[in-house]
Amino acid sequence: MNLFVTGLLPDMDDTDLKEMFELYGEIKTARVVMDRATGKSRCFGFVEMTNDNEALETINLLNGAQMGRFKMSVQQAEQQTNSGPRRSGPPSDDRGPRRNNNFGGGGNRRY
Repeated sequence: MNLFVTGLLPDMDDTDLKEMFELYGEIKTARVVMDRATGKSRCFGFVEMTNDNEALETINLLNGAQMGRFKMSVQQAEQQTNSGPRRSGPPSDDRGPRRNNNFGGGGNRRY
């Protein structure tokens, strides 16, 4: 089961995250998400545990736990159905920008 973990300390790395969760069960992978521009932790990550029962127990034990001045959140990670960026609002028809907007002038203006 994949877990989504927030509220990590800024100096945590993949090894620290794995070692912390190994106390609660067998870990397949552990990854702290890093900011591409700065190379610093974004203070969240993902842990994949091999046993679903251990993962659920870990959620119960660690969700809401205080970690220094941070409060951790541990939840089952949602499976993404596509690899593209998330969009909010109604789905688009993906035809690109509309050129005839009935405002006159045409062109590539956006109002």
